[in-house]
Amino acid sequence: MNDSRDERTLIGWGMRLGLLILAASALPVGLWALAAPRCFYEDFPAAGRHWVSALGPYNEHLISDVGAGYLALGVMLAAAGIFLGRTLVRVALIAWLTFALPHFAFHLTTRETFSLADNLASLGGLGLVVLLPLVLLAFTGRIQQPQGGRRWRE
Repeated sequence: MNDSRDERTLIGWGMRLGLLILAASALPVGLWALAAPRCFYEDFPAAGRHWVSALGPYNEHLISDVGAGYLALGVMLAAAGIFLGRTLVRVALIAWLTFALPHFAFHLTTRETFSLADNLASLGGLGLVVLLPLVLLAFTGRIQQPQGGRRWRE
């Protein structure tokens, strides 16, 4: 293998890992919110923290819709990580950013609701899931397309 091919292979595996990390951040949230909306509302993110219930009254419809949105984005990110088609990866990352950027911006403007530790944890995590897809998008043009039957048609 030449250096260019090795680099593309490495980028492909990094892309796959990044996409699967994003999917892993979304899927449990979506499943929890759909399966147990009241528990999600009262206990997210767990460990004695109550980030959702601190922001307003319980609304099962809203929590279920948020869970479905997280689940849908997680499925799309996982599919992009598995199939690694350039177009699918770009669409998945842009769809995720369409959600993640306003979510991050909201939390930047509602810092008074949480303690300093909770703000740091929340904004740190939300910032990471904005930064990671931006970095991945920068490398999508260098994805080595999979060979054989798992190739996503573009």
